[in-house]
Formats: sequence, C-alpha cells, structure tokens
Amino acid sequence: MERFPTLFFVAGVGCFAVAFLLSLVLPAMTLGNYHDMEYRTMEQLAAVPSHEFLELERVYPEAFEEAFGAADSASYAEALQLGRDLYVGQACWHCHSQYVREVANEAQRFGAPSRAQEYQNALNQPHLWGTRRVGPDLSREKGVHTNDWHVAHFLSPKNIVPSSVMPSYAYWFEADGTPKRDGFSIITYIQWLGTEEGRGEE
Repeated sequence: MERFPTLFFVAGVGCFAVAFLLSLVLPAMTLGNYHDMEYRTMEQLAAVPSHEFLELERVYPEAFEEAFGAADSASYAEALQLGRDLYVGQACWHCHSQYVREVANEAQRFGAPSRAQEYQNALNQPHLWGTRRVGPDLSREKGVHTNDWHVAHFLSPKNIVPSSVMPSYAYWFEADGTPKRDGFSIITYIQWLGTEEGRGEE
C-alpha cells in the first residue's frame, strides 16, 4: 500500500512534465522556422503612425502635445514601446493571450490563426503568447474598438463589460478621462495589435 502514493506522485510529476514540454513544442511547431523570415525593427513598425494614434492627437491636442509633442514616427515608436512596457509590467499578458491557435474554433472568436511572421518584429519579442484567457485574446485587437471605448474600458472595465474581472487603470487618465502619457501609450499599443496579421503569407 505504501507504494501507491509514490506511484501517484511520480505519475503526477510525469504528467506535469509532459504538459510543460507540449506547451513549448506545440507553439514552435505551429509557428514554424523563424530563421528565414524578415525581422521588422521598431523604425519599420512605426514608420507611418496609425489612424488611431493620429486620432488621439486630434481629440486630445493639449494633453497629447504635453505627452509626445507632435504625432510623427518618432513619437509613435515611443508610444508603442511604452505601451508594450506597460502591458508587460502590469501583467496584462497573464489574462490576455496573443496567440490564436488552430483548434477549438478559435478563428471564429479571434480571427485568423497566428502565423510565425507576425512575431518577427521588435514589439513581439519576447513573445507574449499568454498563459490563459481570463479576458479575450488580443492578437487582432486593432480597430475592433474605438479609442473612446478603450478610454472608458481602462477607466472602469465593469461599466463596459459587466462580467469583467479586469482592474481599473484610472491612474493612467485625468479625472475628466483625458489620457495621460501612459494612457495614450497603452491605447496605442493595443490598437497596434494585429497590424502584422497576414505577413506570413508574403
């Protein structure tokens, strides 16, 4: 009888080890070989500011100028990098994945399955595939919601999505809802996600 607890322990550790290895191997198999793919630098990614970034400048001219000056490729690159740093620093990747798998009808919920080329750029390395989906996958978030929606959502997630467990990030905004530098940056980064979709088909 004393052998069974040991057997169960060994079996449990073995199952954990197999699951751990599969979580490393399967994404690598799906995403393929990176070595022959073009890597895109921040300068390339930010060469043309997005429509959403330009709209932030138009809607909040004074706050935007204080945060970034003019909306050009340099300020766009700065906002993207800071937004990604905030996303990582606040552990957003823990609840939001950035990897649409080719299983369980994920494409119906989140768009086309992820391809290797999407991750060959300065804003996707190291990868933020995520560990679970408490919130939706954000791989294809660009243009899904307006900037105003994101402002309202970061201020009070439950007012926008009643079932949300996301905390408020009101400290990224002024009392009247005007974004501060961090608010502009996180919205810019979120609105960027998905712009590299389809590059694996090139």
